[in-house]
Amino acid sequence: MGRARHLPGHISGLLALTIAATATGALLRVAGYLAAADAAWAAAAIAGLIPALVTIWDSARRRKPGVDVVAVLAVAGALLLGEFLAGAVIGVMLATGRALEGFAAARAERALSSLLARAPRTARRITATGVETISADEVRAGDVLAILGGDAIPVDGIITAGPATLDESALTGESRLAERPVGDVVRSGSINAGAPFQVRATSTAASSTYAGIIRLVSEAQRSRAPLVRLADRYAAFFVPLTLAMAGLAWAISGDPVRALAVLVVATPCPLLLAAPVAIISGVSRAAGRGIVIKGGAPLETLARAKALYFDKTGTLTMGAPRLGRVLVFDATTGENGLLRLAASLEQLSPHVLATALLRAAAERGLALSLPQAVEEHPGLGVEGVVDGHRVRLGTFGWVRGDSATAEELRRDRRATRQGGSLSYLSVDGALAGAVQLEDAIRPETARTIRAIKRLGITETRMLTGDHASIAEAVGAAIGVDGVLAGLSPAEKVEAVAESRRRQVTVMVGDGINDAPALAAADVGIAMGARGATSSSEAADVVLVVDRLDRLVEGLQIARRARFIAIESILLGMGLSFVAMAFALGGYLPPIAGAILQEGIDAVAILNALRVLAWQPASRGKGVPGEALAQLRVDHGALLPHVDSLQRTADMIDRLEGAGLLTRLNETQREINSTLLPHERDDERTLYPQIARALDGDDPLGAMSRTHQEVFHLAKSYDRLIEQVNGEADIDPEDIVDIRRVLYALHAVLRLNIAQEEELYVSLTDEA
Repeated sequence: MGRARHLPGHISGLLALTIAATATGALLRVAGYLAAADAAWAAAAIAGLIPALVTIWDSARRRKPGVDVVAVLAVAGALLLGEFLAGAVIGVMLATGRALEGFAAARAERALSSLLARAPRTARRITATGVETISADEVRAGDVLAILGGDAIPVDGIITAGPATLDESALTGESRLAERPVGDVVRSGSINAGAPFQVRATSTAASSTYAGIIRLVSEAQRSRAPLVRLADRYAAFFVPLTLAMAGLAWAISGDPVRALAVLVVATPCPLLLAAPVAIISGVSRAAGRGIVIKGGAPLETLARAKALYFDKTGTLTMGAPRLGRVLVFDATTGENGLLRLAASLEQLSPHVLATALLRAAAERGLALSLPQAVEEHPGLGVEGVVDGHRVRLGTFGWVRGDSATAEELRRDRRATRQGGSLSYLSVDGALAGAVQLEDAIRPETARTIRAIKRLGITETRMLTGDHASIAEAVGAAIGVDGVLAGLSPAEKVEAVAESRRRQVTVMVGDGINDAPALAAADVGIAMGARGATSSSEAADVVLVVDRLDRLVEGLQIARRARFIAIESILLGMGLSFVAMAFALGGYLPPIAGAILQEGIDAVAILNALRVLAWQPASRGKGVPGEALAQLRVDHGALLPHVDSLQRTADMIDRLEGAGLLTRLNETQREINSTLLPHERDDERTLYPQIARALDGDDPLGAMSRTHQEVFHLAKSYDRLIEQVNGEADIDPEDIVDIRRVLYALHAVLRLNIAQEEELYVSLTDEA
């Protein structure tokens, strides 16, 4: 039997009809009305047969073999040979198979259907005269909406009055409430789980995130998996083998009833539904984890993937640059002073640099001035007047031009070697310093790469348009097998196509320029939580959650669904062959065979439903969510102090005498009063709490060892400062040792924070 082509009500009606006719026949038989009983059973057989005939007709039109022919022959044989009860049981079996398919599909698609049920229908628009309730379709970009407690956000927008506490489970699969401050982007379909807030719409309902997800769901529900066609292809050997065994049974016994018994137990109509049930269940389970797969075909292909190619920006990295360091070349300006000038100048700029600088200035509590006479120079920088000073911020060549001194050129080379995107700042024509932007690697990226390699992915590569030096540094940090840098969108497509000629290739990206490469891959996966609509439409899979590690879950679900689908097919067909052998030997009459086959089919389909029971590995149960959240907050506060160690080491050569000692002693106090207390508290309190929730005797042993190295280096620094305090001139060899310890301490602390960030991300789903 192929896929059901009736509504669930029709399917249940067919099952009720066949059962009623069979029961009526039994009652008539007991009452002695033999002819009427046979007629009732014949009616049950024919009722179950009609859908099979429709499926055979469809298969014939498509020139594809189908195992439904065995069911038709079995029913026809039963009617011709007067085995009306056997025919009725087969009819009930056929109807039951369709009912089981309908039940399985309904259960498997429950997570997908719930998205449709939660689609926002109305919106509360704030106008000059008050608040009006309108249809969600009437919302336009720029409208200000009031979101009351329990309301679904009707369109994508930006919080203008808040903050907001949101239930985003329909979009992300995460039950933990999300806290969003003013200025944050919110997506349609999220539910207000807190106090009322206001949103300025940035899209219409039709182009919003939630509407896009619903379109993806509709595509997923319409799709058919290759494994269903694979099941159909089993007919190429199954049907001839069945007919041969039935003919052999007739030839050996001379009894056509024995041949009928073989046909009855070989009727695998609902049996081969196990494949689509498993695939549909996989699509549903993935949707429940924020992974929208556009049907069974991408899921089955994803299960066979051998190579994963990644875009860099926004996929492996956060895609939102943040201020890394402030490099001060003029001691009179100071770090905060330089940042204040740069952020003040950028207040009127739409450039991505402006957002990062303004955020950093706000975090440091800097009061900005309104710039005057601001001019943008695309590709070069911006200039204007801030507090009466002529300020320029942009590329080194544009800021300094031909007037750069040898010392300034040396500083540029040294700063460039440290990576990141640099913008230089001059004040009244003199180079004052530079700001460095970093596109931080996602905390879960390295763990995701390791996990997919454990799943059997043999090749991982990063594709990017960035400069090779930056790309290779990121690639080395995350552990991909190779990096292809400086690529145009067309060159990305060619790289994916070349890999596809060798193996099943998956491409993961998030931006508009990734759409061609996503379409060129065997499976394209889009980071759709904040990515471009074009990439989501070109992709076969969309990660609605802005977390790369959901890619691992998608691979796990796809492989489990495919394995269980094949397992269910082989299980059902193997049991059928055993039953056929018994029927061939005359040990299984048609009626008993029909009942047995019903049980075999039910076992195969129920086995396929095991896909729905898949759960991600639980690592964080028992870990206090508040402790993990505090860890993230502490890291944000600690990073400036950690980076201060590197700045001190960088400037040692430029400081002398009392100024040098003052800076070294300030750094010592910063280490002992801020950095070490945090590390000791983590070691004494947080690590034991987390370790109890993880497997193994000492699951955080490596991280504790990192803490010990921090404590050791801090003690070494204390000893060095004790030795040089009071000296008029510090020995050059002591300077070398101090710088070495500071660089080492900075590197180890950065490593420890990265380890804890990765641990935080891996545990937050469960905590």
